[in-house]
Amino acid sequence: MTSVKEFRIEEPATADELGRGAFVFTDDYSVFDWGKMPDTIANKGASLCSMGAFNFELLEDEGIPTHYRGVVRNGDTLPLREADQPPWEMAIDLTQVPDLPHEGRDYDYDAFHAEAGGNYLVPLEIVFRNRVPVGSSLRSRTDPADHGLDFDAWPEGVVDLDEPIVEFSTKFEESDRYLSREEADAVAGRADVDALERTAREVNRVVTEQAESGGLTHEDGKIECLYFDGEIRVADVVGTFDENRFSYEGTQISKEVIRQYHKRTQPDWVAAVTEAKERAKAENVADWKSLCEVRPEPLDDDVLAVASELYTAGANAYTGLELFDAPPLNSAIGAVSRL
Repeated sequence: MTSVKEFRIEEPATADELGRGAFVFTDDYSVFDWGKMPDTIANKGASLCSMGAFNFELLEDEGIPTHYRGVVRNGDTLPLREADQPPWEMAIDLTQVPDLPHEGRDYDYDAFHAEAGGNYLVPLEIVFRNRVPVGSSLRSRTDPADHGLDFDAWPEGVVDLDEPIVEFSTKFEESDRYLSREEADAVAGRADVDALERTAREVNRVVTEQAESGGLTHEDGKIECLYFDGEIRVADVVGTFDENRFSYEGTQISKEVIRQYHKRTQPDWVAAVTEAKERAKAENVADWKSLCEVRPEPLDDDVLAVASELYTAGANAYTGLELFDAPPLNSAIGAVSRL
């Protein structure tokens, strides 16, 4: 199980064959890598499932291979547009996910790939950025020149990029870390890092164009991929408000809204999370949460209601479908600005 969706296996994958299973989306949410938070956001799961299915169907139309098989309604697997209501469940092909042995923060990718063979979930997240907002980790980790940008230092405001920046980070480590291209190539195993980047750029293009058709700006996101029979296929979920950041008329419409709300209203917990992660890194401890002495508090009901409308109105706007009984997106955004 992930922190926000359940994972069901119907036919397990083998060394030579993909399996079959499903994601069952929940209304749980996670911020700051915490995992399941102490409350839920109504209809969040259905909105993420709907957006993910919609995007997988767009990718398949563009000839981009994925692990998607359809949404599940009343035991049947069917395209999103044939579902009689927003779905919670997505049927997928399954690949192998070997254990990643580690001692402290030292991870044994050779052992992972020895077990993975030629059918596995690539242990990377491929991140793409169309703009660099204030506060982006890219500013603290890199210089503009590293990306071919003509700035001596990062400007104070948002930087819109002519060409997306693509980066690689770890997938299965307790604390994700960004990798050099050479490191990413080693971690990827048989999957070609250049092919992974090309796939990410194509996914970014498709999601960006669809967002624009709904009046949204696609700022950044990520993909995960499986490798099977020499082919890279897009896996997990793509182009949702949890995996990607979108904005509407300058206002964030993504999980970032909830992240920023916690920063303002629960700063002690956010600071404790940061401290625990730093301490874990210094002490070579994988499980940073065991070092965090503060726990998050539930959000007020009115905040959760605003978040619910943000997810559902945003899903309607992005897909162009009337999936949810939700207010217009500009009304939902107005409520967010008053939090």
